[in-house]
Parts: sequence; C-alpha cells; structure tokens
Amino acid sequence: MIDFDPGAAAPGASAKSGTGARNGGDLVVETLEALGAKTVFGIPGQHALGLFDAMGRGNLQFVSSRVENNSAFAADGYSRATGEVGVLFLSTGPGALTSLAGLQEAYATGVPMVVVASQIPLEGLGARRKGMLHQLDDQKASAANVTKSQRLIQHASGIPSAIQDAWTEAISSPQGPVWIEIPQNVLLDPIMVPPVEDALAEAADNPPRIELVREAVKWLQEARRPAIIAGGGTRRGKAEKSLLSIAEKLRAPVICTPGGNGAFPWNHELSLQSWIEDRYMTDVLEDADVLVVIGSSLGEVTSNYFTFEPRGRIIQIDAEPRVLESNRPGLGIRADAGQALAALDEALAPAEAAADWHGSSAEELVKESLAKVKARLESQDLAKELAFMADIREAVPADMQTFWDMTIASYWGWSCWDSREGQFHSAQGAGGLGYGFPAAIGAAVGLETVGKPAGSARVLAVSGDGSSMYSISELATARQHNVPVTWLIVDDGGYGILREYMVGAFGKATATELARPDFVKLAEAFGVPAVKAAPEDVGDALKASFATDGPNVVVVETLLKMFGPTHLGD
Repeated sequence: MIDFDPGAAAPGASAKSGTGARNGGDLVVETLEALGAKTVFGIPGQHALGLFDAMGRGNLQFVSSRVENNSAFAADGYSRATGEVGVLFLSTGPGALTSLAGLQEAYATGVPMVVVASQIPLEGLGARRKGMLHQLDDQKASAANVTKSQRLIQHASGIPSAIQDAWTEAISSPQGPVWIEIPQNVLLDPIMVPPVEDALAEAADNPPRIELVREAVKWLQEARRPAIIAGGGTRRGKAEKSLLSIAEKLRAPVICTPGGNGAFPWNHELSLQSWIEDRYMTDVLEDADVLVVIGSSLGEVTSNYFTFEPRGRIIQIDAEPRVLESNRPGLGIRADAGQALAALDEALAPAEAAADWHGSSAEELVKESLAKVKARLESQDLAKELAFMADIREAVPADMQTFWDMTIASYWGWSCWDSREGQFHSAQGAGGLGYGFPAAIGAAVGLETVGKPAGSARVLAVSGDGSSMYSISELATARQHNVPVTWLIVDDGGYGILREYMVGAFGKATATELARPDFVKLAEAFGVPAVKAAPEDVGDALKASFATDGPNVVVVETLLKMFGPTHLGD
C-alpha cells in the first residue's frame, strides 16, 4: 500500500477530509448533484483523490469497476438504460488512457456522458518533462478522437460553469461524451467559492431548416415506392411515434439498423424488422424511389457491406453534419431526428394513392420479403441457431433490456431480435470487445437508481468466451454492489466470428483458438452463482436465473454459425 498524503501532494493544499474546508473536489460533486447526477462510475487514483474525498461529503453513489474501460462501458450502459447522463471519474495517465476504448463506443453511438479526469499539478502542465507520476504531454489530446470536446480547468472557480457547459454539450444532439480534466491541486486546494446550489443544462435546439422539410415533403408526396431506414439516431431522438405516423401515412416499409432496433414495431405490417444484412432487403431498399434514412450513415452493416446501390432519391436526416452524404448523395437534413420527424409528420398528409411496388402493396412486399428471408435461413442448416435465439427471446421478459457483446449470438441479434417493450443495446458503434457485461452492470445500477420496482431492474448481458475475458474482472464489481444482472456466456473455444471469417476467406483459421477458464468455477470464486446449460436448455436456465437476486452467470458451450453473407452472393 502506498502511504500517500493528498494534502502534501499539491503545493499549498490543506483541504483534507474532516477539516471542514471545502475544495475543488466539492465543487465537482456539488455541481453534478445540482445537475441531477445520482451515480458515478470509475476507479480511484492518486491525482483524483480530491474527487473521491469530496464524494464522501456528498450524495453521489459510486460504482467502482476494476478496469477503466469497463467503467466507461458501465457509464454508457447506465445512460442508455435510463436516458440520463452517464458520469465517469478517471485518474491521470494510464487510467485515463485505459478508458478510451470504452469512450469510443459511447462517441460512435451518441451516448451522453460527462467524463471528469484528474491531471497532474498545474506546474507540470505544458509538456514539460518534470517526471511526475502518470504525466502525459497532453492528456486531453488523447481523448480528442473519442469525445465531443475536451476542457482543462485551471482554476476552481471555473469548475461549476465548465461542468454545466459539458453537461449541456453532452445532451445536445448529436449527443456524446464530453471530457473535462482538473489538475490535482485544483481539486485539493481550499476554495472561497460558495456551495453550488443550482445548475441548469438544457439541450441545444437542433430543428430542421424549413426549406429542407418542404423539399422532403414534396419528394415523399410524389413517391410511389417510399421506404425508410431507421438508425440509432431515431431512438436517441425519441422519434418512434413520429416514425410510425409517417410510415403509415406513406404506407412505407421500415427496416431498422442494429442501432435502431426497437424504433419501429417488430410485427407491424410495414416492418421489415432488422434483416439489414440480407440481400432480399437490400433489393427492396434499392428499388425505393425515395428512401428516408434517419440517424444512420448508411455505413458498413446498414449498406450490406457497401453493396447497396440505391436507384432512387435519398433523404438523409442526422444530427451530425459529417454523416450527411458521407456514403451516398442525397437531400441532407441536419437536425435532431425527433424534431425532424415531428416536422415532417406535421407537414405530410396521408398519401392519396397507395404505394405501388410493381403491382404489390407495401404490406404485400413486406410479407413476401420476410418470407424470402425465412426460407433462405431455413435452407442453410441453421436450425440450432434459430432455436437458440428463439429460446433466449422466449425466456427474456418482454420489458427487459439486453446488452450484447461482439459475438456470434450478438450478430444474430442485430437481425433477429425483437426488443418488444425492452431495449436492445450492442457494441456495433465502435465494435470493440468487452462491452456487454460492464454495460449491463451500469444499466442495472441505473434502473435501480431511477426507482424500478424490485425484480424489474434486472438486465441480460450476452458475451462469447473471448469477449467475456475482457471484462471478467467485473464479476467482482457485480458481486460487490449486488447488481441484478444475468450474464450469458456462449463458449465456443475461441474468437468464433473471426474463426468463421478466416475459414471462409482462407480455408483455415489462425490464432483464433483460446485457452479459457472454467467459467462456472471462476464465477463462483467471485461469489457469483453460475450454471452450465446445454444449448437446448438455455431458455430454462435463463428463466431460473432471472428469478434470483444479485448477479449470476449462465454458461453454454456450443459452436454457433452465422447465416450466409449475402453481400458475397448466393
């Protein structure tokens, strides 16, 4: 153990717990509480001790992860599950850098977070090589690729305003994480600033321009084969109600991307569900004379791996201007999806003529397309996979939120998961491993924090054996905080999807096989109940786990296959 005196670490610092003196750390905690924060994720560190000392005088709940990128994933999951801002406390140098992979997912997916990182004392800043512990030449520059903006606070009096501004930026579309860093002595030195009593952060307005709405309405009223792609921005903008109304007015088929899963009712007669990687769906979207793309860049997965060649006109709506026309030319509307679709819905009248897909109605087209997808899957010897995913779906309560790592089961989930009244969350934004379990921990903590009734805060995480090892240490976090999370680990002995890709491309797999632990015994060593189930028993095992308290693990040893990639042809 390091014998460390925080008061002696910063020149002139004298604020220590128990002295009654307030310091910069108190301003951080007070401001966050005034903004409505209830929970903070992170790991203590030497330069950040002022933050943690101040938390002892406040009301914030702290969830201590074991690795900083998992803390970032947990804050991400908290935000997605509750709709509130995730808050992350980081130490300097290695701690801050370790969080970046988790922040990349939040940044790519548009998750609002406020990240407070400590810094070395002020006299060490400016890239001078003073040899201070954890010193970086420019720490906030390291976060520039994975956060909306970065701020360095050099005086305690600037802390409340900076945090309030960061919160405002985080919740303003396009939402995302915002980085603040505060030197150690600014956190520790006594202050004259009075306690923070109130703070206000309101999302900046991001409406569509009226002439763009007018042009989009003109296109849509003339369309005979309109179709809609609902991306993650649809959910972030809470645009589901307007999307449903527009689709029904236009009689337009709607398909959801993995990020948009749940934005449109799964079994609606106009729903193409989420089979975005299937060539039959690509054919439909290519044939649309007007395609509305909401909150999506038409990126790799959504474009069926860039094989999508639309023949009609595109209306693209996104809060991030860099997304507009990034892959396809079209009428770009920079706006929050909720505001844009509300404006379109208000201006659109129900279509005078029924949609005509070469003699078929939109509803007939949807039914035929889904039948073709089903027939394709049934022709590929995928009975085990289809039954496995169906059994999980039947076992999971309709309103339960689920968090999926980058694993074969998740890739299936992108296409086949009906989120019902719950929410589907996955790591497809950045595609990094290790997301599912720590994000689920954050989500369950958040749902309990916002007052979900006992039993209804439980969430499900799904990982493979490879991805689970990225976050296995968080079993300790789940146990310490008695988090109601069930972790399904699908153990296929390696990086299953990479194995499949390599065999398909090269005829053999290299470096994909993994030595792994006995996950049941390992979970039990952390004090977490665990069971091993056969693939055909996964549903019963999950149902039993959902009926218990605290964390638990279900392990299934099986090799799942992916459905055949249609971007490579039949």
